[in-house]
Amino acid sequence: MPNILVIGATSAIANACMRRWADPGVRFYLVGRSAEKLDQVGFDLAARGASVHQYILDLNELDGVADMLDACCASIGWIDIALIAHGTLPDQAACQQDPKVAVQEFTNNGLSVIALLTDLANRMEAQKSGCIAVISSVAGDRGRPSNYLYGAAKGAVTTFCSGLRARLSKSGVHVLTIKPGFVDTPMTQRLTLPKLLIATPEKVGRDIVRAVEKRRDTLYTPGFWRLIMLITIHIPGSIFKRLGL
Repeated sequence: MPNILVIGATSAIANACMRRWADPGVRFYLVGRSAEKLDQVGFDLAARGASVHQYILDLNELDGVADMLDACCASIGWIDIALIAHGTLPDQAACQQDPKVAVQEFTNNGLSVIALLTDLANRMEAQKSGCIAVISSVAGDRGRPSNYLYGAAKGAVTTFCSGLRARLSKSGVHVLTIKPGFVDTPMTQRLTLPKLLIATPEKVGRDIVRAVEKRRDTLYTPGFWRLIMLITIHIPGSIFKRLGL
């Protein structure tokens, strides 16, 4: 049974994935900022028969990543699956007004992920096996006025994962880039979104688990986002500016 590291373990999408993975014999190592929320997640997984270990860390504290990974390896040994699911949804207007806010949000969604992946990749390369699944976003495919700070951070993560995938393939480690569209989570509650395009965390989680099993390189979820973004990235710039998307 697999050993699974989940970063951002209290997120709705991470929870949906873990409930599908949870079986007797599975060992989880859960990382998040809130001890209370981690306890809730851990109790649910333990009730399903899984073994659960927890670690409290704000991933923006980059100096704490190595200690967390050391503790993970000491607790569960090797890592079969690592799901990177932490992040925030920035207020674009606030990012435009305050450079400090912009840098902090870019760190939340981009730099902290890259820092984590750098250390994690080296460890998994040494063990010569496993899958690293990273939640990016369709927002990273093209910058839009409504969320270009978030999109820039996710675009950096997507590009980083592309290079990392090619590098780690030589050692037997697979990297999956996950690009969800609109998902009905607490993070998106304040947004007005088109209902036809909103997916449940359960749908996205199911897609992620299947993509990990099939060792896919990139997952758009739901799948129709692949076509939407294919069209979006090919809209000429002169037209795209007028659309105000």
